[in-house]
This record gives sequence, C-alpha cells and structure tokens, in this order.
Amino acid sequence: MWEKWQNFIQRKGLNPIVNRKKFSIFLFFVTIGVFLLFIARFSYVVLIGRVGNTSLSDKTQELYQGSSVIKAKRGTIYDRNGNIIAADATSYSLYAVLDNTYLGIATNGKNGSREKLYVEDKNKEKVAEVIAKNTDLEKEYVLDQLNQDLKQVEFGNGGKNLTLETKNKIEESLDADGIKGIYFTEQQARVYPNGIFASHLIGYAQNDGEDSMTGQMGIEKAENETLSGKNGKETYLKDSAQRKIAGSVEVEKKAVDGKDIYTTLDLNLQVLLEDSMTEVLKKFPDQDDMTAMLVEAKTGNIVAASQRPTFNPETKEGLEKQDDETDIWSNLLIQRQYEPGSTMKVFTVATAFENGILDPNAYVKTGVYEFEDGTKIYDWNKEGEGTITYRQAFAFSSNVAMVNLETQMKDKWVESLDKFGFNKLTGTNLLNEVPGYLPDMSNSVDSAITSYGQGISVTPFQMIQAYTAIANNGTMLKPNYISKVVDSNGEIKEMPVKEVGKPISAETAKKTLDMMTSVVEDQTYGTGTSYGIDGYRVSAKTGTAQVFDNSTGKYFEKIYINSAVQIAPTENPEYIMFVTTKGDGEQASTIISSVSNKVLKEALDRKLK
Repeated sequence: MWEKWQNFIQRKGLNPIVNRKKFSIFLFFVTIGVFLLFIARFSYVVLIGRVGNTSLSDKTQELYQGSSVIKAKRGTIYDRNGNIIAADATSYSLYAVLDNTYLGIATNGKNGSREKLYVEDKNKEKVAEVIAKNTDLEKEYVLDQLNQDLKQVEFGNGGKNLTLETKNKIEESLDADGIKGIYFTEQQARVYPNGIFASHLIGYAQNDGEDSMTGQMGIEKAENETLSGKNGKETYLKDSAQRKIAGSVEVEKKAVDGKDIYTTLDLNLQVLLEDSMTEVLKKFPDQDDMTAMLVEAKTGNIVAASQRPTFNPETKEGLEKQDDETDIWSNLLIQRQYEPGSTMKVFTVATAFENGILDPNAYVKTGVYEFEDGTKIYDWNKEGEGTITYRQAFAFSSNVAMVNLETQMKDKWVESLDKFGFNKLTGTNLLNEVPGYLPDMSNSVDSAITSYGQGISVTPFQMIQAYTAIANNGTMLKPNYISKVVDSNGEIKEMPVKEVGKPISAETAKKTLDMMTSVVEDQTYGTGTSYGIDGYRVSAKTGTAQVFDNSTGKYFEKIYINSAVQIAPTENPEYIMFVTTKGDGEQASTIISSVSNKVLKEALDRKLK
C-alpha cells in the first residue's frame, strides 16, 4: 500500500523534497530581486536627491536652514511741521490658557516636578481684577471667559491692540503673585497719538491678517502703495533644536521702508478745530452732521479739516455708529453732494461782475420774481425788502436779485459754472469722490434757481476750490492735503500748488470780495454779522438749503444744511473758512460761528501778528 502511494506521488510530481528545493530556489531569486530593486532605488535617491516630488536637499535645508521676512516699515504720516499723525508700532493681544495639561519644568522644583502654566481656578478672581484694572474689559466678562470649558480663550476687542505699557503692567501684577496662564501675542499696529484728528481725511490702516498694515480709508488707503514699502528676506542656520545660530544671518533681500507723507495740516489749528466742533455740538446735540475746512487762500493747502460724526482711528470707537441718515464711513467733504443754498450766490455775483452786468449800486425790486409761464420765485421771507441796491440785496441774501442777474447772463452762467468746476470731480486722490449735479440748464426756471443754490448739488471740496478763485485774484487752486513725500533715503518730493483754471479776473475777484463784506458789515441787511472777527475785515456769505429726500422726491420738512464761508483778510486773503451743519436750522449761525470764528482768528493771528 505504501509503495503504491509513493508511486502515485512520484507520478503526480508531488515529492516534498523536490518541492522544497524548487521553493527555496524561487525564494532566493525573489530575495535577490528585491535587494537589487532596493539598491537601485537607494542609488536613485542618492544620485538624484528626490523622493517622489520631494527634494531631499530642500528638506535638509529646512532642517538646518531657516528664513524669515524682513518687514518693511510703513511710512509715517506727519503734519506740516513734522508732528506725528500716524506711525507704526507693536501691539499685543491678550489670551488665557485653561488647559490643565499645559505644564513646564518648575524653576525651583525637585525631582522633575512640573510648573502649572495655566490659569488655576483659585487664581481666576485675581486675574480678572488685574485685567479689568488695566484694560477696558469688565471684570465679570473676564471671569465668564475664564470659566469656559475650553483649553484657551481670548477676550474680544477689549483684549486686543494693547500697548507695551499695558502688557507690562498686567505681567508685573500677575508675576508678583506667581500667577501663570496669561499670555500675549505680538502684532504690527498703527498708532494715532492725537486720537480724533481729521479722521476721515487721514483714515486708518489695520493688520491685513498677514502681519502687515493696509490702509482702509482716507490718506492711509489712497496712498497705501506709497506708505507700504516692500518686505525683504533673510536666511540663517539652525541648530538641532531649530534655534537660530548667532552670526549666521544673511540678508537675501533688503526691505524697502514705505515713504513718509507730510500733510498740509497744522497740528495746533486741527486740534483747535476738533475741540471747537466737539464743544459746540455738546451744546447743540440735535445736529445731524457738521463739516469744517480751513484752507490757505494762496496755495489751496488744507490747514485743518474735520466732520461730525467722526471716529477714533486707533480705538475705532465711532466706526460702528451708523444709521440711515449718516454713514460714518463717508468722507462728507467729497462724498456727500448737497444743495448749497445762498453760499452759491458768491459765484452768481462774480459771474455778473465778470460779464459787466452788475452795478452794486443799481436798484432791484425784491420779494418775488415771476416768469412768463407764471412760475414765481420768492425771497426767503417772501415779502422781501422792497427796492434796494444789489449790494444790499446780496447782504440780505435775496433770491430774486440773483435770478434777475442770471436771466441777464443766459449761457454765460452755464459757462461760468463749468469754469468754477461744478458738476465735475476736483481730482483729489481720496477715494469715492462724487461730481455733484446740475439740472437741465436749458429750462429757464431750473437754470434760474441754481443762481441761489437750489437745484444744483455740490461738495464742500468743490465749494472750497471755487472759493480759491475769489480769494486768489481769480486763479482757482486744487484743494491739497499733502505737502511733501520723503523716501527712506531722505529724497524729498514737494507737492506744488496746482492751478486748475482762471474763471474770473483779478478785478472781478476784488469786487466780489468787497461785495461780500456787506454780509458782515451791513447792520441793516447783513445776514452774517456774527461772522465778523476783531482786527480783520472779513468777506463772508451764509447759506440755508433744504435737504432733498430721494425716496419721496420732496424736500424734508425742517431739515436744512446751513453753511458759511469766510475769506480774510479782505484786502489780501490768507485763509478761507467753510463750515456746514445739518439740522433744524435753529441757532445755525451760532453753531457755525462758534467754530469758524475761533479757528479763523487763531490762524490769522499766528500768520499776521
């Protein structure tokens, strides 16, 4: 039986000894093959230096070589005298570690004891007290954050943008009691040491998430490329603990710091303007908004400018206050177009003088003007002041007198509006400027009402630009807010005075200035007697305009934009002061003059005395 079985196995080729030999030979060659493949792969990696898409050389460099960005300094913004308005700084954000596994080697411990580096429950009360004392955060809020079931917590906006001084005070107070768990992250920041200071004109910059600053509005945004500069790069060697080896740093690309911008603003006059606006609006809080500009008559340089509502560019306080009536993000000086009212009459008079149709001593009947189609235009008091001279009518701010002049000028008035720069941009580099609006000037009534500032829309920038022609012997100047730009090598680029037209002659400008003095000096008819300044002769014009409601197609009831322009001294103008306020119109002259007279007189005294 056994023999038969062996014969069967041999016939079928199932001899175990033979099979083991065959398998051993097969395994030997497989092993050799795998070894050869390994050698080939190893040789390829050594010779080529890559594993797949990964470079071994790069990985080695990452292990022993490091690199970092050399951050460019953002340019500083100064006033005209070199006082800092905006500058780079370092800020700190507060956070707390609550993870009870966050331990470190105790400095005075024994046998490898571990130091608790998190906020312990017993210390939370003290931590909250210290943080609340040194920040704007409430103690209860800090405690709520510390009692969360999280490993790490932050403290909102109140725990961000902290100064080095605040950081040190918090750390010193906690270190004195041996309390751990409160830490800080460091960020690049922008500081505005003057707080509310021409905030919409200067704007602000903030961290863009990549640890660099980007302008968000105003000059900071409009001149962002000038201010930003270009980052550099440095390389260095690292030890086994990934620490930078001293003396191994090499600069691969130098950083180019941003350029500094010197504005035309005057620190002292700007602060006076801000304080004056704040003070008067505390007395008259019902005003919806207010704008003010002080400009050099001979250069167009803006010496001071502000608006209300406003905001603090460092704390951002005020930026969140928005409603349907006023968008706090809007720069009202260039983005709000409004009907100017009677301050437009300055240009009607100037155009009439220029075209030889105005005799200040000629008589005009005030009260009402009736067109051929029966349309009637009234003076602001409807009854008027009877028949008076044009000089008196201008002082009285007669609409009818202006319509009389406009109807004599025909196309000359339309041409003059264009020459004075209305219905087009001033060309400021500030963003989102609007061009204003002109009605259909082929319609005699629509054209006529623009002569006293109705039906036409303007911006304060346009008005200031046009007033420079009156104050500067007929030559119109572009409003300017940058005096020079200085790069990191000290190279200076001066910003020249920019002439943008000559809408009237020097003789017309002088006649118009003289006509404007009657607004202040005429005790019988003058509507701007409150705008006189001791020691100086002032040319002025006041204005009251209704506010158009685009949603209804009608004017708001009891909402007005009141304004006043002052040019002084009349004989040789140095400054133009232009202020607007929006509200019910009550006490408008008191509100405006409380700001404009104070700032203008200070500027004149400093310039001429």
